Amino acid sequence: MPMGTFRVCLVVLTAIVNHPLLFPRENGTVPENTEEIIQKMKEREVTLRLEQLRLEQEIAEQEAIQKALEKSAEVVKESKEETVQWDMWTALSMVIFLLIELWRQDFQEGIWHDTGEEDDMAVLGKAFKGVTFPDKAVLASFYEKRILGTTGDMARMREMVEGFADDLLEALRSVCNRDADMEVEDCMGVGSMYENWRVRKPFVCDLIVPFAPPEPYCFRSQTWCSGDSFPPDEQGYGTIKVCRADEDVTGCICDKTKLGEDMLCLLHSQANTTRPSSEMEDLLCFKNTQYLDADQVMKWFQIAVTKAWNRISHKYEFDLSFSLLDSPGALKIKFRSGKSIAFNLTPVVQYENSDVYFISHFPRSSLAADLPSSTHWFLTFAVYERRFIQLVSKTLPANACHVSCLQILSFLHGKQCSLTGPSGLTNYHLKTVMLHLLQSRPSQDWAPEKLEARLQDMLKFLEKCLHEKKLYHFFIGNGKVPAELGFPIIFQRAEPLNLFRPFVLHRDVYRKIVDTFHEMLRNMTALINEYTVHIPLAQTNGIHKES
Repeated sequence: MPMGTFRVCLVVLTAIVNHPLLFPRENGTVPENTEEIIQKMKEREVTLRLEQLRLEQEIAEQEAIQKALEKSAEVVKESKEETVQWDMWTALSMVIFLLIELWRQDFQEGIWHDTGEEDDMAVLGKAFKGVTFPDKAVLASFYEKRILGTTGDMARMREMVEGFADDLLEALRSVCNRDADMEVEDCMGVGSMYENWRVRKPFVCDLIVPFAPPEPYCFRSQTWCSGDSFPPDEQGYGTIKVCRADEDVTGCICDKTKLGEDMLCLLHSQANTTRPSSEMEDLLCFKNTQYLDADQVMKWFQIAVTKAWNRISHKYEFDLSFSLLDSPGALKIKFRSGKSIAFNLTPVVQYENSDVYFISHFPRSSLAADLPSSTHWFLTFAVYERRFIQLVSKTLPANACHVSCLQILSFLHGKQCSLTGPSGLTNYHLKTVMLHLLQSRPSQDWAPEKLEARLQDMLKFLEKCLHEKKLYHFFIGNGKVPAELGFPIIFQRAEPLNLFRPFVLHRDVYRKIVDTFHEMLRNMTALINEYTVHIPLAQTNGIHKES
């Protein structure tokens, strides 16, 4: 208790001693110092308020910038989402469009190869409105007067040309170096002259001559449908590689990998893996490659034919010359009487063990006018086309009208072109139309008395193809080719090849073809009557449709 009282007294005493009023003199400056402090505190407060305002302004600006960035990020995100959604819809639309297009093509393909249906022809024939079609009597008279008499002339010309070509090729073999030059085989006749439907003069025989490389080399071919991707403009073409017979088809890794100088391939010697450029050029390859060059082949063939003719020319009483600069295999026999005979002798390469051949060019045709390069060879199925016509002819009625229809159509088109100028439509297109109809229609529909109806069918089918810009190659992609022909399955399984594809790319050519076709329909009766004996008007009564 005394200790507590002492502590309280001590605190009171300290407070009294330290009170400012007890010592006014010593503490007289206290009020003045307080005012200075207050003034400084006010100034400091003002400074702090200004700093606070500045910081608040900066914070507001930062917040505005942040909000703008967030807003732009949201806009970008939304645009990306919209873009992704749009891309998805675009891709989905494209897929649906492609599926519809593929279905449409398959549906049309099924119609083209379907049998016995006349519904397709019912929706066609728009170009025939107002056209007077010759009747059976006029067509029969025209065919007998203008076309039938040429059959004997073709047979005699074929016999003469084949005999001379065999003699020329035998002389060619004798002038060639068997160890270094190409080996030439026997020639084969193809085309309209050997299918008995050519009508327009001058008659020209088309002969193909297979050839092979000297030992130990061989040809290894690759087509557009062999598995590797080919551009659309190279469909129908292939390449030919010159290889040694003992060379691996797939190739060794030593050809694809750079081995060290101290490393050797255990399968191939150095001599086999490298071949001098001059050696490959001697084998008619394109420079610095192993691919057979069509231009080199044609130059070699022209020189060889010239040497062969010089050897046997003394045996004949006529001259032989190359007739066309743009067709290296076009030859002409000139007799002393002034008459001449033209024929084409074209070297070809056999595709594997089939009767499909690689051909460097088509004489008098635009089918292979624009080769991608001289190492690309077009494929010809002419041998199978001839065999198919012969095979089907055996099942048709006697004197069937299929060849007659093609002859009349070819004559009309040729006459029209002589009046209005050349057309992109060729006789090969016309023959393809006949081949499709031969496969699709029953045998009895080709009886001779139904010539008029079948000719109308060919014209309507051709009109349909021109309207759709689609005429498919008869063999490529056709799964209904008769097994008796032994046709290679790889081409049957390939995508159909549209022979009218060039017309899609060249609209001016297409327009010319359509105009020529329509003009031919309008002039058809006049063109036929020009070569027909007079028939009483009572026998001609317009179009006779088949019941």
